Amino acid sequence: MGAAGITSGEARVMDAVARASANTGTQEVLVPRSRVFLCTIGLLAIAATAGCRLDEAAGSSRPAPTVSATAPAIGASTSEPAIEPNSTPTSTPPPPTKTTTKPKPKAMLERGDSGTAVRELQARLRKVRVFSASVTGFFGPVTQRAVRAFQKKYDLEQTGAVDRATWSKLVKVSGVITRSEMFPAPPATGALDPQCKVGRVICIDKTARRVRWVVDGTVQFTLDARFGSEFTPTREGRFQIVWKDRDHVSALYHTSMPFAMFFNGGQAVHYSPDFAARGYAGASHGCVNTRSWGLTERLFDETRIGDAVVVYRS
Repeated sequence: MGAAGITSGEARVMDAVARASANTGTQEVLVPRSRVFLCTIGLLAIAATAGCRLDEAAGSSRPAPTVSATAPAIGASTSEPAIEPNSTPTSTPPPPTKTTTKPKPKAMLERGDSGTAVRELQARLRKVRVFSASVTGFFGPVTQRAVRAFQKKYDLEQTGAVDRATWSKLVKVSGVITRSEMFPAPPATGALDPQCKVGRVICIDKTARRVRWVVDGTVQFTLDARFGSEFTPTREGRFQIVWKDRDHVSALYHTSMPFAMFFNGGQAVHYSPDFAARGYAGASHGCVNTRSWGLTERLFDETRIGDAVVVYRS
């Protein structure tokens, strides 16, 4: 490096080295220029550091850069948002409205019921001409259809069951009901079916509620009879005695069926203790019930397998 390239700092360092050589004697100390250059850089670095520290202690006159509070973060977009945010707080949406269904009116009488109240219902329905069947005290499908017809006629909800509104309207339009209408007496003995006038026949008249034992057109004796309900009706038609059992007990209902004369599957003519006790307040499960022990026993003894059984309405 030429002399013109030596800085004032380097000159001071070289002067210090020359004085040190003079103090140690006449021997010349040879310091390579590269080493001198490195020492010079080190001294300059120390001086610069010391100067920075002095500036910090005394306070720099250069103002510090200010950072805008609204300046966007690094990497954030500086463009304005497409939609200005709404500063007004949104109101809480109202809770969903609950939809309530109108409960069905409670039924006072409905299909499957039985008893005196059903008899009164049937008698009233007969009086307003929407029910033409017999008053049995059993609320079955026939009675249900009659109730629905009454409800339709008077613009009531057509449920087929008797609620308070239906009953109130029925009582109003049917008026007073007598006991004889609720418990009608069996009609007079009806005419014999033509099929009963030939041979040996158990002739069963559902209209007259009678069982007659007929031989060659001559009635031997007559018994009161009760039949199945609307749920288990006694089938009508011409049949014959298939088998007999003096002390039969129902395997299905576990009830006593003395003097049973079977004519159609499980249906038979037999004595009924319930019919003897309650009369027409009840019904059978499809059999023909009698309530005279003596006459039923006589019928059992006189009939034979193969004798005809005719069930009809007079």
